[in-house]
Amino acid sequence: MATTADFKSGMCLNLEGRYYYIVEFLHVKPGKGPAFVRTKLKSVTTGRVIEKTFNAGVKIDEVRIERRLYLFLYQDDMIYHFMQNETFEQVFVERNNIVGVDFLKEGDMVEIVVHADSETILFAEIPIHAVLTVIYTEPGIKGDTATNATKLATIETGASIRVPLFINKGDKIKVDTRNGSYVERVK
Repeated sequence: MATTADFKSGMCLNLEGRYYYIVEFLHVKPGKGPAFVRTKLKSVTTGRVIEKTFNAGVKIDEVRIERRLYLFLYQDDMIYHFMQNETFEQVFVERNNIVGVDFLKEGDMVEIVVHADSETILFAEIPIHAVLTVIYTEPGIKGDTATNATKLATIETGASIRVPLFINKGDKIKVDTRNGSYVERVK
């Protein structure tokens, strides 16, 4: 059991049988009345962010979690298979439990979050940035734009993202996996 004084960003809590991460928190001590803690919590299963206020000193069920690195092997329909490099243990995760799944390619290292006590997989996260190859895009025409125009490009994972006009087929680009946006061209 933890109290609100133990809160820190990234801490995992069990509220009413559901797991939540603390995204941010603020301890408020008003001039009149008792202190309280405002939090933004992200659901582990759905990814929804909720705001919840706790009275100061309230006991909360803390969930012990572990983050482990796994290698992405292959995909069967909606199931993704991973292997841990040290033990060669293979696990699988459903597509809807992987954050940034549209930018995952074979051979990528993925962080899988596991409930430490029951060894159940909660979710998997791919790195924030991924370097991917553009497999198809329309050619950009010089003089086609006045400012900051983009075009649609298909990357090697099959996802489509918006890229600047100077990006061509075969270019390697860095993509932000959280929102699917173009970051930069990689040499």
